[in-house]
Amino acid sequence: MTGVMMSLAGRRLTALPSGALWDAGAATLCVSDLHLGKSDRIARRAGLMLPPYDSRATLDRLAEEVTRCDPRVVVCLGDSFDDLASADALDADCQASLLRLQAGRRWIWIEGNHDPGPVDLGGMHLRDWRDGALTYRHIAQAGESGEISGHYHPKFALPGVGGARPCFLHDARRIILPAFGAYTGGLSARAVELRALMGPGACAILTGRVALRVPLI
Repeated sequence: MTGVMMSLAGRRLTALPSGALWDAGAATLCVSDLHLGKSDRIARRAGLMLPPYDSRATLDRLAEEVTRCDPRVVVCLGDSFDDLASADALDADCQASLLRLQAGRRWIWIEGNHDPGPVDLGGMHLRDWRDGALTYRHIAQAGESGEISGHYHPKFALPGVGGARPCFLHDARRIILPAFGAYTGGLSARAVELRALMGPGACAILTGRVALRVPLI
């Protein structure tokens, strides 16, 4: 499997080019910030009509990783829906896709700031989840170790690469995942909020056709 290998709390993890995180030892696939239904939310709140294909595109990408990895556990690290109304408005085809992906697997929805309540789509709904020395939550907490989180949608720009790319952030204490959703924006990996969370030797792992590790300097 292609990707960049990382170590966190004694576990070997792989940052996949898609933006998903794979723990082969535990057969756990993790994604963050799907923001399903974002086009619906923007239409409701701002009256702007975006092509309503973001949920389908995001779920298709997720299905590719589920098929490739065949995980026993899938963790969605919060903001899986753009708001609770977006979850209610998810069309029947997308609901059916989610049910197919969940079948035979432990599916964990982590609470996010956009989706603070449970949704009626199966799976477990938790504020955070501990798996041995690892803690999965939506927003990173200062001073934590062995933490896997999302929320910030980090991006990193390299000269000559053609714009900023979603990226993982990794140091000895934590991993912050990029947003997996199709219509998500991003925050520079060099932003003050993210630099404050990352320790010495931190790196960014850029997503795309090939995952690429670069120092976070």
